[in-house]
Amino acid sequence: MTKSSLPNFGLDGKVVMVTGAGRGIGRACALACAEAGADVVAIVRDNSAGADLVSAIEALGRRTLLVRLDISQTRQIEHSVRDAVAHFGQIDVLVNNIGISRRSPAESVSEEDFDLVLGTNLKGTFFLTQAVAKTMIERRAGRILNISSQAGTVTLRGEAIYCMSKAAINHLTRCLAAEWGPLGIAVNSISPTFIWTDSTRPYLSDPAAHQQTLAHIPLGRIGETEDVTGAVIYLASQAGSLVNGANLMIDGGWSIA
Repeated sequence: MTKSSLPNFGLDGKVVMVTGAGRGIGRACALACAEAGADVVAIVRDNSAGADLVSAIEALGRRTLLVRLDISQTRQIEHSVRDAVAHFGQIDVLVNNIGISRRSPAESVSEEDFDLVLGTNLKGTFFLTQAVAKTMIERRAGRILNISSQAGTVTLRGEAIYCMSKAAINHLTRCLAAEWGPLGIAVNSISPTFIWTDSTRPYLSDPAAHQQTLAHIPLGRIGETEDVTGAVIYLASQAGSLVNGANLMIDGGWSIA
């Protein structure tokens, strides 16, 4: 095998925008992309959440721009994308990581929680994607990665609205892949199972909850952020350049068990 035929997982010279970059999977994605050679637009809801992220990315020798944005507020989106493009000149990859949930039995879901979850997970994601895609269409190049969830494929009791939002993201991914593929933009989704993060640790640290979760995962372990970031780097890099409209399950087999 010649060197030129080896897969290229580098992101040198690329600009990656990551939503929800202040913590958890989003932070891990931002750092992984920087380590792969990309400059990073880190979208956070609170500037203080991203202060140490900027230092960590700069320590890797990459540039970063911290952008405060609540994507449920669509009036802020165009301004934020415009600032990012003005700063770096382009956005090569968008990682839509932001997502929220309000756990409740379906019969008890309030309209307020319904609007909050759908406004962030679906509406906000769509309009941010639209704004970034317009800049990609001009260049006829780009990658869009939607961090979905196994919840878009399997059922989780008490998570009907969250599951609905992620199922919608999965199908939106396919629709955009078909529509924008001819314009040089690949759109894919990544669907993790439970991942060890600061937000999941209190739940997963409970022995009963831990065992109940593992009972659904044939591979027998909770995911790590590296399991997700590996997929992000693959799909953002030249190595994944022919993948379009896919939903990559990072669930240890939960969805097939």
